[in-house]
Amino acid sequence: MDNDKIKKALEAAKLYYQLDYSQSQIAELLGVSRPTVSRLLQQAKAEGIVRIEIRDPTEDVESLQAALKDKFGLRDAIVANTPTYEDELVKKCIGQAAADYLGEILRDGDTIGASWGSTMYQVARHLKSRTLKNSFVVQLNGGVSDADVRISPSEIVHRFAQAFHVTPYFMYLPAIVDHTLVKQAMLSDRHIRRVMDMGVQANVAVFTAGAPTPDSVLLGSNYFREDELEAIRARGAGDICSRYFDENGEICLPELNDRTVGIELADLRGKEHAILVAGGAAKVNAIFGALQGRYGNTLITDQITARELLDKWERRESITK
Repeated sequence: MDNDKIKKALEAAKLYYQLDYSQSQIAELLGVSRPTVSRLLQQAKAEGIVRIEIRDPTEDVESLQAALKDKFGLRDAIVANTPTYEDELVKKCIGQAAADYLGEILRDGDTIGASWGSTMYQVARHLKSRTLKNSFVVQLNGGVSDADVRISPSEIVHRFAQAFHVTPYFMYLPAIVDHTLVKQAMLSDRHIRRVMDMGVQANVAVFTAGAPTPDSVLLGSNYFREDELEAIRARGAGDICSRYFDENGEICLPELNDRTVGIELADLRGKEHAILVAGGAAKVNAIFGALQGRYGNTLITDQITARELLDKWERRESITK
C-alpha cells in the first residue's frame, strides 16, 4: 500500500476506533464513499495499523491471583472480574469482592482500621451484616471537609460499625495541616492520641490507594503548596491514607509527610491483614508503588489491573537483569 493510502487508512482508523465516528461520518469528512471507508478500515487491519484484542473477563482468575502472590510476595490476592474498565464499575466490583473477603476473614476480637475514598465507600456499602464480639472499627487518617458525604471517613467508618455491630472511633481531623507544630499539638490531646494508637494497634487495616489525577479529592483540597503539587505530579505514584509515595514505595515529600495526620505507612507492614483495595487504569502506578513498599499483604483488584501490574513487574525485571 502506497503512502497516500496508508495515510488515508490511518486517518480513517483513528476516527473510527479512537473517536467513535461512524463510517458514514468518516466518509463525509474524508470526501469518499462509505464502501471506501470500509475498505480503508480493512486495509488498516491487514497492514497492522490496527490490532484488535479481545480480553475475556471470565478468564481464569486463579492464575492471576497466584501470579500476584508470587511476584509481589503477598499473603493473599483476590481478583474480581469486571466487564469493562470503566472506573465506577471497577470500584463497585472490587468493593463487593473486598466486602465478601472481610466477611470471610474477620473474627471476634479484631480491631479494624479503615481509610476513606470512593473505593472504600463501595466496600462499606456492600458489607453484609454480622455481629463481631469485642471488636472495634477505627478511622485510620484525617479527612477532607468538602468531600462528598458518601466518601467521608465518618460515613465509611459508620457503615463498617453498623455492618459488624461494633463501636466506631472517629478522627475528626484534617488529612494534612499547615505546620508540624499544629499536628503535634493535636496529637497531644489524649482522646485523639487514643484513636491514633488504636489505628496503629489494629490487626486488620482496609485501605485504598489514590492517584494524583486532576479529579483527586485530596489534591483539590487546598492542603498543598504549588511546589508540593508539582512534586507529587512529577514523582508521586499515589497515596495511601494521604501519604504520598513513588513507584518504589518511598515517601515522596518527607516534610509533607510530617504534616499528614493518620497512620504511618510503615505501621501497615506489621498488620495481620493489611488489605489494599484498588483498581483501574489511573491507579496502576499507585498500586505498584504500594506493593513495592510492602504496605499491603493482601491485594483486592480487578483482572485488567492485575494483568497491568504483572506486565509492569515483568518490564521492571527485564530492565534490572
